Amino acid sequence: MTENSPDTSACAQNAPSVALGQSMVEMISARTAENPAAPAVVTGTSVLSYGDLERRANQLAHYLTDLGVGSETIVAICLERSFESIVSALAVLKAGGAYLPVDPKLPIERFNFIMGNARPRVLITKSHAPGEFDSCSLKILDLRVDANRSMVSVKHDAPATTRDQLAYVIYTSGSTGRPKGVEITVGNLMNLISWHQAEFKITAADRASHLAAVGFDAAVWEVWPYLTAGASLYIPDETTRLSPISLRDWMVSNEITLSFLPTTLAESLITLAWPKRTALRFLLTGADTLHRHPPQDLPFELVNNYGPTECTVVATSGPVRGSGCSDLPTIGRPIANTKVYLLDEDLREVPAGEVGEIFIGGANVGRGYLNSPELTKSRFIPDPFRPGSGERVYRTGDLARRCADGDIAYVGRVDEQIKIHGYRIEPGEIEAALDRHTTIASSVVVARRFDCADARLIAYVTLRNGTTPAATDLRDFLKSSLPEYMVPTLFVKIDSLPMTINGKIDRKALPAPDEDNRLIDDIFIAPRTPIEQRVAKILCALFRVKEVGINDNFFLLGGHSLLGAQLLTKIRNAFGIDLPLRAVFDAPTIAALSVAIEREIVARVESMTEAEARALVA
Repeated sequence: MTENSPDTSACAQNAPSVALGQSMVEMISARTAENPAAPAVVTGTSVLSYGDLERRANQLAHYLTDLGVGSETIVAICLERSFESIVSALAVLKAGGAYLPVDPKLPIERFNFIMGNARPRVLITKSHAPGEFDSCSLKILDLRVDANRSMVSVKHDAPATTRDQLAYVIYTSGSTGRPKGVEITVGNLMNLISWHQAEFKITAADRASHLAAVGFDAAVWEVWPYLTAGASLYIPDETTRLSPISLRDWMVSNEITLSFLPTTLAESLITLAWPKRTALRFLLTGADTLHRHPPQDLPFELVNNYGPTECTVVATSGPVRGSGCSDLPTIGRPIANTKVYLLDEDLREVPAGEVGEIFIGGANVGRGYLNSPELTKSRFIPDPFRPGSGERVYRTGDLARRCADGDIAYVGRVDEQIKIHGYRIEPGEIEAALDRHTTIASSVVVARRFDCADARLIAYVTLRNGTTPAATDLRDFLKSSLPEYMVPTLFVKIDSLPMTINGKIDRKALPAPDEDNRLIDDIFIAPRTPIEQRVAKILCALFRVKEVGINDNFFLLGGHSLLGAQLLTKIRNAFGIDLPLRAVFDAPTIAALSVAIEREIVARVESMTEAEARALVA
């Protein structure tokens, strides 16, 4: 595609534009005026009405204004999901500032870094904050003890805001090892709200769940589209939030109509039995690769969503249905006022069906990274199809392909792409195949190096109903759909996949495979004959392992053509025979290779004279 032909790109397939109306603060005030007694937030038996939400937010906004909070002023909010966290965020926006949600459970080092990098004017908390602030010039507002704010007026006129004004900052993990603060504007947030309300037909009668951790950008999506529509937010307790069965029962009993769940939790809930007449209309999911399609009898629609924090939570969305270009559910299509390009390394669009990196443009692209101009410049680049327009696209580092029907199929991360023995491998493709096995509940595939040896594919799996398949069964199953080089070397059973605080799989927390946690590997059979014992000794030296069984596969141990050649050289030295490299591919186990060696020895002996045979035996 040429630079001047943007209509042939992904942006030509956007959803219809949604007109932007009132500001978010004005919309909530309007809903309050319409029905002040309506429930805004519900937790357990406690209810915060719209009238109470407005009054408490106005009082706190007055207090924040007196503390110097205004346009472009950052206020950190270190609170759990609660009435107070929502009141505080709304108050910051009413004061014209930008809120920074910080999880109270953060490690002290990370908390202190965020405070030092963001330099907020005020920190709102309800308990002792996890960090130290001797070197920080900020006001700490403890909601438990600071009573001054209750003395101010319950009426408040919010200052005028612009679309480019900062609305919130959320910190995400950085490739440099340091968190990075993503700046999202009022215009970005309003585009998300307007699209969401139109797409899911939100009304004041809806009841939505609020489950995401406050520092996870999904919490933004859970709160504002509903409060601006006059709907109710329901907050479950922690025990309920983390139990699929309890969460299902909670949703049913509270007549929740819309809910967002991180991918792994959503995958668990769709496998449960649901009442046919549940109030739930849509179950929204995202944050990781969705590996499962919903059952036919699911009484609500499952919607898969994709979007980096840098692009205001959601960039693509779509109901989970069959697609012609991927076994995995797709991530849908661009939301309103959003462009999605799939580009190669030269920033040229890849043909449909081919893998390219996702670049996102449009109204939801954030302003950049707080106090990181160089990093912002490297990730938020000029739109390559609109040179000179001033528009930018965000380079995600994610890979995807476009299906024939226009949906986008997520493939994986550029930095998670594995290269082994010259082959480029997408772990997601292996995970998708593995998750189709009837005994596998979930999986993640990574590459690991052992000592100085080549990298090997390791599959970590959680199992269904206490089943424990043999590794041989899993390998044979994968071979039916994947080439040999994509079949993992080891399979490690774990109780659950480790998760980050934002609900994504934490690959760094996966345990290192060893002889103790290879719990579902093949039944070990030690070498039985002198030939098998000699071959096993050679393989142990090649792979730097203590032992190998007669059914261990050369290639699944990490073997490749170069090591195969070394193996054949050692076999020649040990047995005095020459085998072709093809023999290793045809007989990759000790048992099979030993049979081939014995056959070659017999053939050689049969062709010898009696004197040559005696010399060989000697």
